[in-house]
Amino acid sequence: MPPTPHRAALLVIDMQRNMRPIMHRPEQTVGTIAGLSYRARAANVPVVTVQQQGCGDALPGLALRNGEPVVTKTCADAFLGTELDETLIRLGVTEVLVTGFATENCVETTARQALSHGYDLVLVADGHTTSVRPQPTDFIPPDQSIAHHNEIYRHIDFPDRSVRVLPATKIDFIAPKLDAPEA
Repeated sequence: MPPTPHRAALLVIDMQRNMRPIMHRPEQTVGTIAGLSYRARAANVPVVTVQQQGCGDALPGLALRNGEPVVTKTCADAFLGTELDETLIRLGVTEVLVTGFATENCVETTARQALSHGYDLVLVADGHTTSVRPQPTDFIPPDQSIAHHNEIYRHIDFPDRSVRVLPATKIDFIAPKLDAPEA
């Protein structure tokens, strides 16, 4: 049986109006995701919007286009109790590009679950953000949290999966080149 052809999909997680007041650097993150969404659509790559139930519409600049899938979730895991996996299977997706809010919660949980569900993964290094931090706090500062998670994903090994961390400008929606086996 021939291998399944590579097909990417862009996931946009929880970039919603009611979340904006607690987002770290929302304008920068929206700009990055909007640019990547534009490029994905131009390349015929599906854009899948994942929304937390009860948190409002997509932020300006990230509105859905006619016919694009939207998945509503009730917890950090966008796969749990939703149609996300079925949607990705129907679209023939083999790799998900993960963006959105919040880095250490919904983005992290969904990224790991994507691997467990059999998808290759790209964490868009500059396409996810976390929450602002109250003071005093035991949380690390937002920029460190984002960098920390990017670094974790640069070192994750997952059997039979490709895991990459790339800035939006380096994403070409093409399958990763696999290392040649050693002779």
